[in-house]
Amino acid sequence: MDQPALARRLGLRDAVTIGLAAMIGAGVFAAFAPAARAAGAGLIIGLAIAAFVAFANASSTAQLAARYPESGGAYRYGRERLGEWPGFLAGWSFVIGKTASCAAMAITFAAYLAPPAWQRPIAVLAVIAVAAVNLRGITRTARAATVIVVGVLLVLLLVVTAGTAAWLGSDGSGSAGSGAAAFGPTVFGAELLAHGWLGILQSAGLLFFAFAGYARIATLGEEVRDPSRTIPRSIGIALGIAVLVYAAVGAASLGALGPDGLAASVAPLVDVVDAAGWQWAAPIVRVGAAVAALGALLALIAGIGRTALAMARDDELPRALARVHPRFHVPHVAEIAVAVVIVALVATVDLRGAIGFSSFGVLLYYFVANLAAITQPRTERRVPRALSAAGAVGCLALVATLPLVSIAAGVGVLAVGAAYRLIARVVRTRRDLGRAHTP
Repeated sequence: MDQPALARRLGLRDAVTIGLAAMIGAGVFAAFAPAARAAGAGLIIGLAIAAFVAFANASSTAQLAARYPESGGAYRYGRERLGEWPGFLAGWSFVIGKTASCAAMAITFAAYLAPPAWQRPIAVLAVIAVAAVNLRGITRTARAATVIVVGVLLVLLLVVTAGTAAWLGSDGSGSAGSGAAAFGPTVFGAELLAHGWLGILQSAGLLFFAFAGYARIATLGEEVRDPSRTIPRSIGIALGIAVLVYAAVGAASLGALGPDGLAASVAPLVDVVDAAGWQWAAPIVRVGAAVAALGALLALIAGIGRTALAMARDDELPRALARVHPRFHVPHVAEIAVAVVIVALVATVDLRGAIGFSSFGVLLYYFVANLAAITQPRTERRVPRALSAAGAVGCLALVATLPLVSIAAGVGVLAVGAAYRLIARVVRTRRDLGRAHTP
């Protein structure tokens, strides 16, 4: 039986806010500390590299989304331009990796708001609440994302203001800020020499994933009005805002804490407001981090559901996941299945330090998108083919900087997916042959 289609209800502002909710998540509250450990003050160069790779990936994604305005993102692009296997591996990497990321976001949300004994129950409730919002329709998701994004941006503005005050000092000369002396041109050069380009590339790899949320816009391509125009514009706007926000937060954090202080911090943005003497702001920053995690969870579940829907339509995942709710026009079975898996992970596994393969999967996902964009004919191109090639090379370079355990986990996940696909194809072929021989 034919399923109802998803409804095109998202405008430019809706698409931008969903992308921002995915990008400006809990990562911005934590990513700068490990980046500083890898590169010191050189993390600013790492941020620039990550932003360039993200820009190349976003350009390829926008170009493809204008041609294929359907659910699934790089899964659909890879399948249409490169073949079934590249598309499947991109989609599988996204679904599995981002499901683990959802569990981590839920745990992060609870960690900022509750004592350890209550964190898992609260994380489970958060997943259920976010899934319920998504099931009510994509416009509800967009409205919730708007509220979350505005709140998080206000908190980050507070952090940048505090960091600038700590950096410059009370007299405006820079003599009193705790990080002012440790973040000057001379020390910056010394940090760069000390950590080298490998450290800078590692920091770029850590910071890249904070930008990866623009893919949520592409995975919702079937629900955007005037997609060939709206999707490229919304991706560019969302990424541009995210780059400016991260640059401001990174500079303020380095200025307030210095490279060593930032590297040693467990909650860097909380420490930034403390360095300014604004202890009253620390609870606000903690709540902001929790809300940001919730926003990322909201956008991620929506994106995973749409990718699972696209794969199920092609029989790459169980066909039941392709069902669309007749009233709310959402892939309700896929989203419920994703929520159930996330709840199971939250309740049983500590994922905060065990989702390295998710990073591997994200880079593979965008690698496939860039390769797909390279194959597009001149009539469909919006950006130079060289930019898509640079994005593909950048993804591979960042993969090479990942810890070996993360690479091994990513390869293992791909192997499981490949085995599942091969077995499913054999079962489906035998079933079809049996039906063909049945009188």
